[in-house]
Amino acid sequence: MSQVENRFEAVSGAVWRCLGSEIGLVLRRRRNQVLLAGLAALPIVIGLAVKLVSSQVGGGAGLITRITNSGLFLAAVVFVVSMPLFLPLVISVVAGDALASETQLGTTRYAMILPVSRTKWLAMKAVGLLAFVIVGVATVLVVSLVAGFALFGINGMTLLSGDTISPWAGVGRIALMSVYVVASELGLVAVGLFISSLTDVPIVAMAGTAIVPAVCTVLLAVPQLQAIQPGLLTYHWLDLTTFLFAQPDVALIRQGLVVQLAWVAVFGSLAWARVASTDVKA
Repeated sequence: MSQVENRFEAVSGAVWRCLGSEIGLVLRRRRNQVLLAGLAALPIVIGLAVKLVSSQVGGGAGLITRITNSGLFLAAVVFVVSMPLFLPLVISVVAGDALASETQLGTTRYAMILPVSRTKWLAMKAVGLLAFVIVGVATVLVVSLVAGFALFGINGMTLLSGDTISPWAGVGRIALMSVYVVASELGLVAVGLFISSLTDVPIVAMAGTAIVPAVCTVLLAVPQLQAIQPGLLTYHWLDLTTFLFAQPDVALIRQGLVVQLAWVAVFGSLAWARVASTDVKA
């Protein structure tokens, strides 16, 4: 084996070790585990509430009513309920802490000693956050399906368009919905990384990250801003309900993904510029 190959393997091995360490750090942190537990509790609370209310008053109206007919709808309802506030808040806490806590503890300068460039180090932070988002959404998905089937049975799923699909096909629809939820949070992850690079106070970075989707939601309620609304971070978040129709609106999904990629490109570049230009040894 040549020296070039040995050097490549050594550097590659260091990168993978650092990446595994970063993901493990994010997932093992006690606060993040508590947040995951909160995400897991959400479908259980909603499922029990619907079960108790429906048995007393015969159900409610709208999307929640369908939960009593098919446990699959519990996952759909949980995603719709959590997307505007709960899930972004959880991600804001983790993303805002990503770089700010490192700077506060003084460990950023030690990370620069590793044989990894600042760009790769930032990418590792982003991958760690992405891993948390995937685990969080997967937790909601699995717990929702288990709770829904346990409380309301394994039945076919009647879509919002009136078509009825099998339980397995319904699981596939909910799985696609969860993938879209993960993709819809990518812009917020990039925003969190950028804001986290601006301060060494984690709570400030967390609050600043959480404010962004809140402001976008407020702007969506102002008719005079209709021209810029399609580009706002939260504009396409609730488009996940398109998976509950017989023919999902592919164009709508594509638009939502493009918006997220734009936010990732802009704020990811800003985060990189900040990390690359900051004197972390000072």
